[in-house]
Amino acid sequence: MAYDFQAIEAKWQGIWQEKRCFEVETDPSKPKFYCLEMFPYPSGALHMGHVRNYSMGDMLARFLRKTGKNVLYPMGFDAFGMPAENAAIKYRTKPHDWTWKNIEYMTGQLKRMGYSYDWRRRVETCNPDYYRWNQWLFLQMYKKGLVYRKEAPVNWCEPCGTVLANEQVEGGECWRCHSPVVKKNLRQWFIKITDYAQELVDDIETELNGWPERVRIMQRNWIGRSEGAQLTFRVPELDYTIEAFTTRFDTVFGITFIALAPEHELVKKMIECLPEDEARRLSDFVGKVTSQSAIERSDAGAEKLGCKTPFTGVHPVTGKPVPIWIANYILMDYGTGAIMGVPAHDQRDFDFCRKYGIEVVPVIQPEGETLDGATMTEAFEGDGLACNSGQFDGLPTRQAIPTMIAWGEREGLCKRDVNFRLRDWLISRQRYWGTPIPFVHCPHCGVVPVPEDQLPVLLPEDVEVKDVGRSPLLDMPEWLATTCPECGVPATREADTMDTFFCSSWYFGRYCSPGDDRGPFRRADADYWMAVDQYIGGIEHACLHLIYARFFTKFLADIGLMKVREPFTNLLTQGMVIKDGAKMSKSLGNVVDPTEIVERYGADTVRLFILFAAPPQNDLDWSERGVEGAHRFLGRVWRCVEEHLEVLRAAGGEVVPMKALQDPVLRDFKRKIHTTVEAVTRDIDQEKQFNTAIARLMELTNALYAFGAEGRAADALRREAVDVLLNCLSPFCPHIAEELWEMLGNTEPISISPWPVPEAEALVQDSVTIVVQINGKVRARLEMPAGLDGAKLESEVMADPTVRERLDGRPVVKTIVVPDKLVNIVVKG
Repeated sequence: MAYDFQAIEAKWQGIWQEKRCFEVETDPSKPKFYCLEMFPYPSGALHMGHVRNYSMGDMLARFLRKTGKNVLYPMGFDAFGMPAENAAIKYRTKPHDWTWKNIEYMTGQLKRMGYSYDWRRRVETCNPDYYRWNQWLFLQMYKKGLVYRKEAPVNWCEPCGTVLANEQVEGGECWRCHSPVVKKNLRQWFIKITDYAQELVDDIETELNGWPERVRIMQRNWIGRSEGAQLTFRVPELDYTIEAFTTRFDTVFGITFIALAPEHELVKKMIECLPEDEARRLSDFVGKVTSQSAIERSDAGAEKLGCKTPFTGVHPVTGKPVPIWIANYILMDYGTGAIMGVPAHDQRDFDFCRKYGIEVVPVIQPEGETLDGATMTEAFEGDGLACNSGQFDGLPTRQAIPTMIAWGEREGLCKRDVNFRLRDWLISRQRYWGTPIPFVHCPHCGVVPVPEDQLPVLLPEDVEVKDVGRSPLLDMPEWLATTCPECGVPATREADTMDTFFCSSWYFGRYCSPGDDRGPFRRADADYWMAVDQYIGGIEHACLHLIYARFFTKFLADIGLMKVREPFTNLLTQGMVIKDGAKMSKSLGNVVDPTEIVERYGADTVRLFILFAAPPQNDLDWSERGVEGAHRFLGRVWRCVEEHLEVLRAAGGEVVPMKALQDPVLRDFKRKIHTTVEAVTRDIDQEKQFNTAIARLMELTNALYAFGAEGRAADALRREAVDVLLNCLSPFCPHIAEELWEMLGNTEPISISPWPVPEAEALVQDSVTIVVQINGKVRARLEMPAGLDGAKLESEVMADPTVRERLDGRPVVKTIVVPDKLVNIVVKG
């Protein structure tokens, strides 16, 4: 019989579906395991990055089912977003039609790979049954005071025609199209994720121990908790108070200027009250620097641009006037949008002051040195001793900071404070293909929430997108027109839609109760399944999706929908798939189509190669030769069973325990079988090193081919080895394992058969090689029985003729014994 992978794979995919092998319900009598990969955007077709991600998850889910776990393993589609609109323009279709066509095609691809999802639970975020609960959750946040609307300088991508959250700006560019991002004042919707900033950062240390440290560091840095002090600078001429946060209150005596972000509200107030010429000067400068991208403004090496205002602030400690400047390197996205300028001890402030001739006053001296502000060539940013700081002169930096903050609080000069880099989540997008924000604009009542019993606010589906950067909803008066829920007069719907990351921030909860129409999910189901035990996806989501999902879970717990406060217990971040030295991408022309490879070699071959070629966390180099090698290995496994099928079937059911075996060849083979089980189990379950697990199965296959013993016991061992090989291989290559398992006479699918358990006695070595040293030099290697204690091992070694000859009668001073490994004999002479 030939290995007809196409027929075999189609056959078993049909059997799994018919037998409903992977459908699961809550079962308190069994330990649960929730295995989940980050769901895909329905872009049209799977790529090899998807295949790698989902092959890892499916292998793990199949393994865990065999170990007796009640495994929830669902799949869905993150289906809203801008690519659908762009595709609609390009292909002259509708986003709704394009998206659903892709969902069905990609579902077929996933099934063709043999992934063991519970397809009844499929979630599509563009389905009104799903986004209804987006809107409901948004209203719950509004009720709790977490949703607000305000005019603010926002990140704007011109080609995409929409606002971006801070997390979606990467190096000053749009995360999706890589165009420069500019600032623009718009009235927008925000979610107060900052209310959870402290808990988000605290729980990194206590609740995310199953996450890679690299991701934990990225989240710590993004949330950016800083302890320091808040200062206020009065501006008497404008009846205004500037607030500034600093982590270095010990430098307060070195303040020589105040710098404002051009978007700061005080700048607008200044322009309004100044004479026309002066106002134009400030206004022109603001226009110039706000047109710069965020990366241009914040980069440490970028040119510092400033504009001096005619106003001064009052130094909170000395009472002296401090000039107020507007500077391009000050951003509203961090702190208060205002800084106390201490050029002697901050390099950016130093560069700014040298350019504009502002005084530099050192207030920290390196030990044994004296700094002169007039001659300094760079800022001194290290620790040292306080100087020019009155009563605090001579204090070391680490002592000066808390001492001076405590003094400042007592004197009413500052307030101890904690600041976060994290900013509130800008949630609104000026796009069509997304969840409509459930609010209306009433001329009498203002902005009014849509009543919950009127949800969902349906997104029109029969829509053509004609212009890049403009939502067609704005040109649909019949959709925009509504009535105010409070007073009943004509009103207008909110035309902005939600950031698609809103959809992906709680989808893992919906999988618990995908068909529920009374809430996002049932509390009892969430209590059983949550948290996700193993989450798998790319590290590029560390500061986007993963922070949002953590915030959502805490909010869901606060409103009584979940008992857990963290969504993902363990996180595995897989590497990229590389070809020709670069990440696969259409623009580089190095994309490999998974469907084509599956047609040529079969899904099992693709799965095997993708899991064997590199450890999960590492990048994987695509290799056609590697794929061919994986296919050859499966051919060897097929022949190993098919060519000995009659003998293997006859030996079924007979297991020979280790203690019944005397022949060393049989004992060694038995040991190989069971040490393989032990090692493969550890590789999958604990180490998550799937490539080494496959390598061990290849070694067992080689051992099977080399095993030439005959007789009933040998045949029983051969069958035992094949059973172990197929059971351990089945999570990686389920189709071929199922077919060979059935050929051996089994009636139940191998997918639901128990995982093999190693026999304890078969794991013990019969003998070990003992290295014998004399005065530290290797003089002999002896085969000894395994497990001898120190005294017995020493006695056996000292009695060995070879060792006695090497000692040559020299007196022994002492022996150093390492059981099962080494004996070092120290002698005189």
